Amino acid sequence: MSRRVKLTVSYDGTDYCGWQVQPNGITVEEVLNRVISKVTGEDIHIIGASRTDSGVHALGNVAVFDTSSSIPPERMAYALNQKLPDDIVIRHSCEVPTAWHPRYQDHVTKTYEYHIYNSPMNNPLKRRYSSHVSFPLNVEAMKRGAAYIIGEHDFVSFCNIKTNVEDTVRTVYSLDILQNGEDITIRITGNGFLYNMVRIIAGVLIRVGRGFYEPERVKEILNEKVRTAAGVTAPANGLVLVEIKYDDNESVR
Repeated sequence: MSRRVKLTVSYDGTDYCGWQVQPNGITVEEVLNRVISKVTGEDIHIIGASRTDSGVHALGNVAVFDTSSSIPPERMAYALNQKLPDDIVIRHSCEVPTAWHPRYQDHVTKTYEYHIYNSPMNNPLKRRYSSHVSFPLNVEAMKRGAAYIIGEHDFVSFCNIKTNVEDTVRTVYSLDILQNGEDITIRITGNGFLYNMVRIIAGVLIRVGRGFYEPERVKEILNEKVRTAAGVTAPANGLVLVEIKYDDNESVR
């Protein structure tokens, strides 16, 4: 009897060409497909909730797969972690209804963090997980600019031109900027994010912090509704998919 197993997946994305299987490099999805197929003895193709880009990390991405394996779903994480490389870890596994799909559930919220190391010189211990900004950042100005992002907006100015969706309206529930010494974290929660949206928001807020933009420029960029208004996309290594919550209030962090 086939069952659908849900996985909560954490990974260091540094050495992967993103989540989704592609011909030009190794991906997280490819590794998971291979390992799960080996453990179950079946031809497995997982379905992921978020197709993170090359170099992006995750604490709580979600994936499902169907299996007739005798391994109990709640023990699947332990079985897979014995075979997975050290930079991919299944943090939790459980059975879900066979129709449950990680990308098509009502009332989904996603939380991302963008990490900045703000110091004249980079720190080699932070380079894989933080974007280095050597010029001083005005965090208070960044917070004022971030306030314009909160709410329901058309975020077409904040998505990659290759974004293949008809509706670019999204709702951002919260956007906090936290500073701990040289470490600055942009934490954003919303009902969904467009391709490169969080990294483009981070890039704009960094320019606000450096004084290139006034905080009010963020509102203008939203209203202009053109990608070129927002400037550069922040590097991938600072981005982490922290958690995904579904309408049953289950956190997959």
